[in-house]
Amino acid sequence: MSDVRVIIQRDSEREERVVATGTTTAGLFTGDRSIVAVRVGGQLKDLAYQPAEGDEIEPVEITSQDGLDILRHSTAHVMAQAVQELFPEAKLGIGPPIKDGFYYDFDVETPFHPDDLKRIEKKMQEIQKRGQRFSRRAVTDEAAREELSAEPYKLELIGLKGSAADAAEGASAEVGAGELTIYDNLDAKTGELCWKDLCRGPHLPTTRYIPAFKLMRSAAAYWRGSEKNPQLQRIYGTAWPTKDELKAYLDFLAEAEKRDHRKLGAELDLFSFPDELGSGLAVFHPKGGVIRKEMEQYSRKRHEEAGYEFVNTPHITKARLFETSGHLPHYMDGMFPPMEFEGQDYYLKAMNCPMHNLVFRARGRSYRELPLRLFEFGTVYRYEKSGVVHGLTRARGFTQDDSHIYCTKEQMADELDNLLTFVLDLLRDYGLSDFYLELSTRDDSDKFMGSDDQWEEATEELRKAAEKQGLELVMDPGGAAFYGPKISVQARDAIGRTWQMSTIQVDFNQPARFELEYTAADGSRQQPVMIHRALFGSIERFFAVLLEHYAGAFPVWLAPVQAVGIPIGDTHVPYLEEFAAQAKAKGLRMEVDSSSDRMQKKIRNAQKSKIPFMVIAGDEDVANGAVSFRYRDGSQKNGIPIDEALAEIADAVERRIQV
Repeated sequence: MSDVRVIIQRDSEREERVVATGTTTAGLFTGDRSIVAVRVGGQLKDLAYQPAEGDEIEPVEITSQDGLDILRHSTAHVMAQAVQELFPEAKLGIGPPIKDGFYYDFDVETPFHPDDLKRIEKKMQEIQKRGQRFSRRAVTDEAAREELSAEPYKLELIGLKGSAADAAEGASAEVGAGELTIYDNLDAKTGELCWKDLCRGPHLPTTRYIPAFKLMRSAAAYWRGSEKNPQLQRIYGTAWPTKDELKAYLDFLAEAEKRDHRKLGAELDLFSFPDELGSGLAVFHPKGGVIRKEMEQYSRKRHEEAGYEFVNTPHITKARLFETSGHLPHYMDGMFPPMEFEGQDYYLKAMNCPMHNLVFRARGRSYRELPLRLFEFGTVYRYEKSGVVHGLTRARGFTQDDSHIYCTKEQMADELDNLLTFVLDLLRDYGLSDFYLELSTRDDSDKFMGSDDQWEEATEELRKAAEKQGLELVMDPGGAAFYGPKISVQARDAIGRTWQMSTIQVDFNQPARFELEYTAADGSRQQPVMIHRALFGSIERFFAVLLEHYAGAFPVWLAPVQAVGIPIGDTHVPYLEEFAAQAKAKGLRMEVDSSSDRMQKKIRNAQKSKIPFMVIAGDEDVANGAVSFRYRDGSQKNGIPIDEALAEIADAVERRIQV
């Protein structure tokens, strides 16, 4: 038997080996169960792959992102096998890996019940213990159709083949390669076929390589994401390299559930989503209104200091405006249907920038006015599909803190630098501090407007501004808006989740489409550069992020009630009411609990409401002209003179600190 020479590449280390022809890559890493696949020539391969002469082989560990995807996709296959063993009539949809887990779609007569998921998980555990082998084989289109004739959704994917990745989310996991392949699950001892699925792969060597998994929930999902197609049942699960990692993830989910803004919004009486209004449309209650007002007022103050000018624009417009801006042909699916009256179509405003262009164009502009920074809390409306609407973070009606800056090309670099610094500093004032930046660029798609030179210049200026911040910069090819590249500020919250916050976009196209001009110093007419910037993104979404970041325990300056007076007895109520009057005179938000509840229940109520300061008074406090503080963490400070107590609350507000 002849030999082949291969190179094993581990990070910067290269090891040359000579192995017998027919040796699998599994044989190159015998005994190392952390390696679940290999990369050869940039392509992922199963460990059953037999290397050829000169192959450079990079091992893929289960803890890497590719390794996690392979683990989770393999677990999705095990789940699908378990479902079809328990529900033989189930037809298979798509089962790709996703962030932190996987899902698989099934066409079944009756939606899955939580008890069904328990049965499926138990069956999966049985399959995992059997150690079935994942075995890849290439098939022709005709052979695949014959083998999968009872699977209508798989037949549809075979028909789509090369374009399936675009036609259905997750389909690239099944038919994204140049050839069709089927993965057989084979009995470990006999080699007998146990189950099979159309799949691109790669997969783990056997089901025993799946260390820890759990099924999470089921939900309805339209085939290929279209409401025109049949509604399938989707089962979500998660899989991890160790049981400890699975437990840590489940603990994280439990903490995230406690912080869910929809749950906290109801518990703290901040906002609601009345059925009478429709999905994705929120109303803010008085306490939520206080938080929102404080958020907006502080933002206004900072914008005024930074030289922004405030504008207001209407909620509807003639269709022609969005045709001029380019939004209608590029963004129509995200807009509500038009309203027809007076012989014309009117649209609900989906974005503010076209109207700000009209403000700029309303009169002649001089270079002396630039940069012109327009700012608006502008409410917009977007048609989000019902399946993606999610509380305040994905709503159909929301208010953007939208700014559009018009400047000369010579001013662009400094303006981007100052703008990004302003954005990050303001986010830090609201209590976020862990950031990285994402630079979204164009690709070869025809959705992007404008010349290559303009895109290259805008992208380079954004990159320079981003690098000056000294933060991690992640590239996002193809993620730009249709009119220009953008920087997104990504912020990590208190439990490590990442949220997209502010976006900054450079736009040469809308100024041209709206024929925006200014008079330059030499008297010539020049086109300004337009910079789009949303600092919060939307007030509603930022409200939700802060609510979850703080788990409802807002810092004092944002708390709807900053202090509550708790009398030890009824005779102490007037004393605390006088204290509250002095607090209100200083602009502080304070209430006195004069209900008939016992003192301990009043304290519990204040804790549930996450009020920063509990101001307690009894006989000794009254006699000494003092109060006692009880804080949210249960600690207490007694005998504080009234002036000092008021000053402590006011100082916490002024410095925007947490207590």
